[in-house]
Amino acid sequence: MTPSPTITISSLDLARLEALLDSHEADDASTTEALWAELDRARVLEPEEMPPDVVTMNSRVRFRMEPTGGEFERSLAYPRDLDGAPDRISILAPVGAALLGLSVGQRIEWSVPGGGTVGVRILDIPYQPEANGRFDL
Repeated sequence: MTPSPTITISSLDLARLEALLDSHEADDASTTEALWAELDRARVLEPEEMPPDVVTMNSRVRFRMEPTGGEFERSLAYPRDLDGAPDRISILAPVGAALLGLSVGQRIEWSVPGGGTVGVRILDIPYQPEANGRFDL
């Protein structure tokens, strides 16, 4: 497995995610542990300082799953905002936790049950709230 890439998150996303994790009883403890680890190693910026090529909460992101090569476009969402919409992915899903804080072109991989690894590569960020002056999402 390759080393984890540097990730960047906003102070607002950090505060909201810490509150979510503190109050959440996860079905998959490994995902919440992985998200905590991501938050612990992240570089934290103020929302107004966020580069436009970084995946933040509520960003619309186009990514490729590796090794399958499947490409998807989803909005990274808090569990309360999912409402059954197929174009959203929860931050508490393994892929959602992996997307957070990556920049266009970056790749991250993680172990899966039964052995082996999967990865995700960021292809594009068609919408990022901070780049559009939205600091309230």
